[in-house]
Amino acid sequence: MMNKIEHIGIAVNNLNKSVPLYELLLNTSCYKTEIVASEHVNTAFLKTGENKVELLEATSDDSAIAKFLEKKGEGIHHIAFAVDNILEEMERLKANGFTLLNEVPKKGADNKMVCFLHPKSTNGVLIELCQEIKWV
Repeated sequence: MMNKIEHIGIAVNNLNKSVPLYELLLNTSCYKTEIVASEHVNTAFLKTGENKVELLEATSDDSAIAKFLEKKGEGIHHIAFAVDNILEEMERLKANGFTLLNEVPKKGADNKMVCFLHPKSTNGVLIELCQEIKWV
């Protein structure tokens, strides 16, 4: 079950320029930056109220973010939804005809396991499922 919008991902050309812009826009400070080496991306997170924004900067010319920026320019890249059980949600969505971009969840930013749904199966919107990693 999708509980809430976890964050909105925005692709940017340059975090050093974009973070101050979004801090001013949202009247808040960036609370976290993180490199996700497996995705070839640098991220920055901002929070306003209950809402989070993730800024994404490519670290490699062949990364998904670099390709997105080349094709579409800066802007909204994805909408992420928090889920309680990512494996169950992946199975539910797959059984209902949605196309998963990865068959198993992978480690994402902000202490999350993630899975993306192909935009062709979601009316052109890249959807991310996020489950908090719980340490025992």
